[in-house]
Amino acid sequence: MELEDDRDAIVRFGLKMVKSGLTTGTGGNLSIIDRNSGTVAVSPSGIEYAALKPRDIVFTDMQGNIVKGDTKPSSELGFHLSLYNRRKDIQAVVHTHSPYAVTMACLGWEIPAVHYLVGFAGRKVPLAPYATFGTPKLAEIVAEYIEDYNALLLANHGLVAVGNSMDTAFAVAEEIEFVARIYYQAKNIGTPVILPDEEMDTVLEKFKTYGQKKMEG
Repeated sequence: MELEDDRDAIVRFGLKMVKSGLTTGTGGNLSIIDRNSGTVAVSPSGIEYAALKPRDIVFTDMQGNIVKGDTKPSSELGFHLSLYNRRKDIQAVVHTHSPYAVTMACLGWEIPAVHYLVGFAGRKVPLAPYATFGTPKLAEIVAEYIEDYNALLLANHGLVAVGNSMDTAFAVAEEIEFVARIYYQAKNIGTPVILPDEEMDTVLEKFKTYGQKKMEG
């Protein structure tokens, strides 16, 4: 049942990705891993999110072999798997073509701490060098450059966001698109003031206890 829930989540968040303006058409992709079985639920290649059904979501093993589903998995399955192999804390991956983040990626710019919400990714959003989409080289680069960040810009391509759940990974993608827009706007007006590392360390510590916690009793 849990794996079927993952299918539902990918359909729901895929549609939300389009409605939130984080991608268009069939761009971007999403996945969730079940660490107990080593099974990955991933969005299919070339199906518009508005038409996506739970049965279209593909299950693969960690080698990329299809274990359930009749559709072709996303062309970017390789870097999803490389992320899951690189960091065991990652439970979900969201890849977007969000316009402001992509603008930064096409300029060859990282996103610095222009706003404290960059903390959703870390002290900044780093930039990985360009590689052709869907290639082993891109998968290798993504795994190398993610380090301990929760978001990564792909040069001339898009954004990758990760988290311990699909909700968290999607929130990272949304917040980083907001920060990218602020950075773009600030650069057009003047010289943005960047928060120092010491302040970002404080922010990151506060983020650990941000939000609602389940009450005991």
